[in-house]
Amino acid sequence: MDRQKELLAWTQEALHDTDCYIKSASSDASFRSYWRAFSKGQTYIVMDAPIEHEDCSPFINISKKLSDAGLNAPLVIKHNLELGFLLLSDLGTVQYLSILNKQNFKVLYKDALTALHRMQQNINTTDIPSYDYDLLLSELELFEQWFVNIHLDVKLSEKQQETIQNCNQILIQNALVQPQVFVHRDYHSRNLMKVKEKNPGILDFQDAVIGAVTYDLVSLLKDCYIQWDEQAVNQMVDDFRQQFNKLNATKYSNQQWQKWFDLMGLQRHLKVVGIFCRLNYRDHKPNYLKDLNLTLCYIKSTCEKYPDFIPLLELINEISPSMDTLCKL
Repeated sequence: MDRQKELLAWTQEALHDTDCYIKSASSDASFRSYWRAFSKGQTYIVMDAPIEHEDCSPFINISKKLSDAGLNAPLVIKHNLELGFLLLSDLGTVQYLSILNKQNFKVLYKDALTALHRMQQNINTTDIPSYDYDLLLSELELFEQWFVNIHLDVKLSEKQQETIQNCNQILIQNALVQPQVFVHRDYHSRNLMKVKEKNPGILDFQDAVIGAVTYDLVSLLKDCYIQWDEQAVNQMVDDFRQQFNKLNATKYSNQQWQKWFDLMGLQRHLKVVGIFCRLNYRDHKPNYLKDLNLTLCYIKSTCEKYPDFIPLLELINEISPSMDTLCKL
């Protein structure tokens, strides 16, 4: 029996409905795929996570933690970890990215930022792994491995490698000195659903860690798929800081918080550039390459803002001369 037929048979059994049928709902940047099941006038989502590539246990664990904290995540109705199948509640079809515009983004982001505060304040982080030095470094190394070496077909000199390594160390320390909280790790417009109650619906949370307080904030506000006015973004960053200080009886300054945010974004965007290239060359998913330019533009603007990263910007301009003309933020 092929995988799709096996998935359908399992879903029909799980729902006690032999007339149930499934249609592709989406796939993501991993080996997972998602299917919408139609049964007796209701819809569900079925996750197919092949066990040779994926472990469903973290998804089940984090889903419960989010729900226990009062957040809107898909509920796990049934699962079979030996097959890699999960039956989930359906949060609908209206993705944030599909409806965001200049008129509504502040309202939609207000809901997302309120949910982010709740994630950071209310989730039980017991048994969640740390976003530690080794993980941060391994992510940063994706930039050289997949963007520089594979995408640009460039082999860096020892001096150029040293430039990248020095920048990586600054970025890692920036992440580790921040307050450590629950981090969704992919909190952006493609993983948030517009729903009528308890907006937003939150997806793709299985890689959650305990890490820097600004990581999810920058994922949302410096989204690799959509861009907003810098002044509006910085105002939301400062509003979030003020609310965090209020909730935690802390006194982090705007200057400190903004630098944390900017450098955390640089870490994330360097990683994502590498991931987009890996998705193309290794996983045969070329669509992500169209988002390379915006992500590189974020890198450029942050490097220009902080003297420590001018050498990195000069290196990137040297190996990828087109970036300077493409990025007009």
